[in-house]
Amino acid sequence: MYPDRKIFFVSDLHLGVDASLTSIDRERLFVKWLDVHSREMDELYIVGDLFDFWFEYRRAVPRGFTRVIGTLGLLADQGVNIHLFSGNHDLWIFDYLPREIGCTLHKQPVVREIDGKKFYIGHGDGLGPGDYGYKFLKQIFTNPVAQWLFRYLHPDVGIWIAERSSRASRRNTGGSDRVFTGKEKEWLYQHCLDVLKTQAIDYFIFGHRHLPLDLSIGQARYVNLGDWLSYQTYATWDGVDLRTHAFEKVNPFTCA
Repeated sequence: MYPDRKIFFVSDLHLGVDASLTSIDRERLFVKWLDVHSREMDELYIVGDLFDFWFEYRRAVPRGFTRVIGTLGLLADQGVNIHLFSGNHDLWIFDYLPREIGCTLHKQPVVREIDGKKFYIGHGDGLGPGDYGYKFLKQIFTNPVAQWLFRYLHPDVGIWIAERSSRASRRNTGGSDRVFTGKEKEWLYQHCLDVLKTQAIDYFIFGHRHLPLDLSIGQARYVNLGDWLSYQTYATWDGVDLRTHAFEKVNPFTCA
């Protein structure tokens, strides 16, 4: 990594659904964030759920998102290494975005050594104990036969089904995923403990949780990146320190 440059981590933009900001306003804000930090950005990790839904048909992709796709493509052209993780809402990213943007696609967590520190990076869905219903559904959604069948639905029908499913999922959680109830009830924290039994990790970085968290695990740290539906949070690594931030807001990370 070049001096005075940083690695940025961000997650859960959920572009395509309105929240405290409309999707298009949130996209404009994210593009502003990318522009503000472009000169100091060495690498960018988008750790899942960039989109609230994404599916690539053979000759069609979901409409919209031209600002963010174009800006990410320009950053890649300027030499920024972009890592895009598929999340539980956009797990049907295949080859279009990697080719169009010029990014590396990850469908599973990765372990990277950066400046002598070990980083474990992943979206977080399906990890840790519990959540067996989703784990079962994920096996279906990632099955090549299921993907082949879904592809033969008309895009208008397929996207309508996916959007209704996403809204129903949000209603069912009722905001319960935005409450910190202690480390012992954090599924991803428990997953970190299991990983540490077999390998040394300095920093665990996840999304999915929709709650900004910065928790100690002995000498390691678990950072959940929160989301941009409510918080506009992210993290940076400058070669020495992993720091948490909120864009144009007070930093809301819960530390413990």
